[in-house]
Amino acid sequence: MLHFILLFLAAFGAGLLALLIPQWKEKDFKLALIFAGSYLFSITILHIFPELFADKESAYFMGLYILLGFLLQQVLDFMSSGIEHGHIHQHSSHGIGNSVWTLMIGLFLHAFLEGTLLSKQPMLSGHHHGSETLLIGIILHKMPEAFALVAVMMTRLSKFNTLLLLLLFSLASPLGMLSTDILYKQQLIGQQTINMLFGLVAGGFLHISTIIFFESSPQHRFQLHKLIIIIFAAALAILSEYII
Repeated sequence: MLHFILLFLAAFGAGLLALLIPQWKEKDFKLALIFAGSYLFSITILHIFPELFADKESAYFMGLYILLGFLLQQVLDFMSSGIEHGHIHQHSSHGIGNSVWTLMIGLFLHAFLEGTLLSKQPMLSGHHHGSETLLIGIILHKMPEAFALVAVMMTRLSKFNTLLLLLLFSLASPLGMLSTDILYKQQLIGQQTINMLFGLVAGGFLHISTIIFFESSPQHRFQLHKLIIIIFAAALAILSEYII
C-alpha cells in the first residue's frame, strides 16, 4: 500500500506543479529529466538486468522479451508523442498532433506496465525486487513524465479535464502493481508471464533512458554540467544498490 501511495503522489504532485508554475523554465526541466534518465538507466543495468538473467533456463528467452519491450516502447512513443522522455510540444489549435486519447492510451499502457515491476512477485533470482532503488527510479521517471503530460494537456484542454487525465495517469502504475499481484495470487497468470512482463518493462526502460541521453546533446557538444548530473545520478544508483 505504501508503494501505491508513493507512486500516485509522486506523479500527481509533479503534474500539479506544472499547473501551479506556469512560468517554469524548460532548461531546468531538461536537467531534471537528464538526472531521472541517468538514474533509470543505471538501475536497469545494475538492478533489473542481473536479476532477469539470473536463471539460466529463463535467460534463453529473456533477451527476446527485452528486445520486444524496446520495440513496444517505440510504438507507445508514437502514440504518446514521446512524453515518456520529456517531449513537451506546444501545439496550436490547428496542429494538435496525436489525439488526446491516443496520447493517453500510449502513456497509460507504458505506466501500467512499469508498475508491474513493483509487484510482490520475485524476479528470476528469487529475491524480492521491490527495493527502494527500483521504487525511487520509477518515481524519478514518473515525475517529469507527469509534468510533461500536464504541460501538453494545458494547451489543449481545460484545467479540470487536465486534472482528470492527470488523475488517470497517476493511477496507472499503482494499478499495474496491484493487478499483477491479484492475477498471480488468483493463479490467472504464472511465473513465466511475470518474467515476460519484467523483460518487456526492462526493454522499455532501456529505450526511454537512452533516448533521454541522445536528446540531451543533439549537436553532440560536450556540456560539463550535464555530464556531472549524469555521473551524480549514476553514483546514487550505485550507492543505493550496493552500499545502502
